This record gives sequence, C-alpha cells and structure tokens, in this order.
Amino acid sequence: MASRITIKQLHATTGVYVRRAGAARVPTVVTDRGEAVAVLANPSLLKPRRYKRTLLREFETLMARPAGHDLREDLDAVRGER
Repeated sequence: MASRITIKQLHATTGVYVRRAGAARVPTVVTDRGEAVAVLANPSLLKPRRYKRTLLREFETLMARPAGHDLREDLDAVRGER
C-alpha cells in the first residue's frame, strides 16, 4: 500500500521524502486537504512509454526510392511548393 504525506510535510522535509520514495518499492502519494494531488515514485516502478512513430507520406516515398538520386531533387520533393 502506498504511503501518504501532505504537501506541508513534503515542503518541510522534501529531501527526506524524495530519497525515501526513490528507495521504496511503493509510491508515496502527496495529498492536499485529503485529496491526492501528486505521486513520488522510484523510476524503476514506472512502465516505459512506447511512442508510435508516424512518418510523413512524402518521407516514406523518399525512403523507398533507390539510392543515388540527386539530393537537391529529393529535398525539393519533400519540401513541395514554398
């Protein structure tokens, strides 16, 4: 179960609570007037986020072309009319 501290406690001894949260296996919930407003947690407890890359259609077309084309032509194709 996560430990709970108030903002006032966190403000008074920030370093202690941050180090404690960094060493703990459970997150520390920070409350303001009894309502949870933040969480201090060891980074190893957080799941890494996976971002899905989206490529521009023009870039995909450019990458599909065989190597050896003129770079200036390729840049003009990607940039389009300016």
